[in-house]
Amino acid sequence: MTLTRLDVQAAEQRTRAHVRRTPSFHASATLSFKLEFLQHTGTFKARGAFNRQLAARERGELDAEVGIVVASGGNAGIANAYAASVLGVPATVFVPETAPAVKVALLRTLGATVVQTGQEYVEAFAAASVFATESGALFCHAYDQAEIAAGAGVLAEELLADDPGVETIVVAVGGAGLLAGVLAAAAGRAHVVAVEPERAPTLHAALAAGAPVDVAVGGVAADSLGARRVGQIGFALAAPAHATGSLSSVLVGDDDIIAARSALWREYRIPSEYGAAAAAAALASGAYRPRSGERVAVIVCGANTDPSTF
Repeated sequence: MTLTRLDVQAAEQRTRAHVRRTPSFHASATLSFKLEFLQHTGTFKARGAFNRQLAARERGELDAEVGIVVASGGNAGIANAYAASVLGVPATVFVPETAPAVKVALLRTLGATVVQTGQEYVEAFAAASVFATESGALFCHAYDQAEIAAGAGVLAEELLADDPGVETIVVAVGGAGLLAGVLAAAAGRAHVVAVEPERAPTLHAALAAGAPVDVAVGGVAADSLGARRVGQIGFALAAPAHATGSLSSVLVGDDDIIAARSALWREYRIPSEYGAAAAAAALASGAYRPRSGERVAVIVCGANTDPSTF
């Protein structure tokens, strides 16, 4: 499915009453940070969750009795459980048996029914898909749904509205739902730099192969950027953008991510999880080198992390 700026603008209208318009912080004349960690639930994921659930309700597809289902013990699960609680519908979240107890507890605090199954995300995903089919619950993908991606893209719409002079947007990539939304919103208006950890190069590998492929994932950012295969929607937008030069794809090492996360806190008091810090690491490490005077905005997409580690 093709995602366009019109989809992002529709998401902006639909979700306006439910999400925060997050600010941009100008660190210098040429560098700014989009502070998306200030969003509900601490990450950008709340935007897509609300857009998916609200759009489904508009179409009569959201059954108030059975609600929504999602497979994710991380940020996507938390965001969708939060959105469901605000909209007053049940949420069922499938997580692996290995999901961190603190995240399971948070999901339950949000009112979600948590089902722990299997040892890996893929098993939880399969079980969630079966549950959606059998119960009629609205399935909310962690990243590879058009409404999820369009909702995420609203942050780029905000960024460019607040600062039309931004020439380049730097964004961390896992499954590429956020990347898809940013590419749709920024098309023809800004260059986009997609940043991945060297140990989780799903987009980088897909661009090299010409199609999404499975890759081994690991490293410090695997909890949020650990998708084994890039999403179809993200790849469908990224491949032509990369071919025409409007998208750059770069990799950063774990040491660079750790250093960038520390620098964000030390220099600006900006908290970030490792996945979000990957975007800043692209600049600090030289993986992406802006030309002289180039105005760059880095998306700090989340901060669900242990604050004692800053």
